[in-house]
Order: sequence, then C-alpha cells, then structure tokens
Amino acid sequence: MNRPLLISDCDEVLFHMVRHFAEWVEADHGIDFPVHPEVFTKAMRYRHNNELVPRDEMMRLVDVFFETEMYRQTLVPHAVEALSRIGKVADIIILTNLPDQFHPHRVAQLEAVGIKHEVICNQGGKGRAVARILEARKPSVTAFVDDVAAHHDSVARRAPEVWRVHLMADPDFAPLIAPAPDAHIRIDDWNEAADWILDKFVQ
Repeated sequence: MNRPLLISDCDEVLFHMVRHFAEWVEADHGIDFPVHPEVFTKAMRYRHNNELVPRDEMMRLVDVFFETEMYRQTLVPHAVEALSRIGKVADIIILTNLPDQFHPHRVAQLEAVGIKHEVICNQGGKGRAVARILEARKPSVTAFVDDVAAHHDSVARRAPEVWRVHLMADPDFAPLIAPAPDAHIRIDDWNEAADWILDKFVQ
C-alpha cells in the first residue's frame, strides 16, 4: 500500500505573507492595506486620495512581491516541526498558487528553512491539481491544508475523499476569516493540525 500524502499550501500556511505584503506596499508604494476579510478587493487604497487600488494593479504588485520581496516572509510557528512529524509516515507535496516562473524561488525559499519536498505551482482552483496528484500517486489516504475557502470547495468537488484542513496562520487576519464550509475542520495551529492529520493517517 502506498504511503499517506499531505498536500499543503504555502502562503499563510507555511510562510506568513499578508502582513509582509502590507508592510511593503505601505512603505514603498503609498498604499494603505489594513487587515480586512476582503483583502485584495476592498482593503487596498492609495494613501493620497483614499481611492481603491485597481485589481490589475493589485495583482501586478503581488507578482512584484513574489519576484523581489519573498525574503521578507517569515515562517509560521511550528510549521517545520509539524511537517517533520508528518513526513515520518507520509509523503508531502507543497501545492502553491504561483505562476510557474516563481517555482525555483519558492523551492529555494522552502529549502532554506529545511522544507525539502516536491513543490507544484498552480493557478486557479486546486481541485484539478489535487485530483491529478491522487491519480499519479494513489496514496492510501490524503490530507489537504489551505487557508483559502475556495480551494477547499474546489478540492471537495474534484477529490471528495481528501481530508481538508482550513488553516489561516496570521493571528490578526485569522479571526476575520470564517471557517471554510467545505473543510472538515478549522485549525489555525500547526501542532494541533499535525495531530489531527496524523490521526487520520493512522485510521
């Protein structure tokens, strides 16, 4: 029988992103970016006139952040230790929603903190990517960890057999985000998440 499989997101799951992105756009681009549940659609405003930043400009800034500012990102507490525990009994894939050109940067960022697992870049909903991984790997049981509710919905539709953990690591942002309806559980701490995942793998 094949080993269990953990498929984990990266930003706001393994590395903090929102707080560092906010600090950067506020300091370098004159954009106010308060913590807000509708982060990229209603929160970013130009400081000089309070107008919303257009969506195209938001996405351009996100790309620039990942191209030049990834060094700002800090590790989520207990993430490395949790992956180490899980990796003793399961395979691990990092499924990150980044354009393919950022793949080597993400691999290097993860390896620098001792996370040396396969990294797959994805765009859009993650359900299809998870279904493809399951078809190729045929794991005995799979768990999926992500901070975005839409990805849990996507995985629930494409690969309903996967155990789904909704994890939002940022302590300021997490209270503003409702639990994902299509996740099996909401856990914002990696120690607890690892316990829950390992229990499912043992079962």
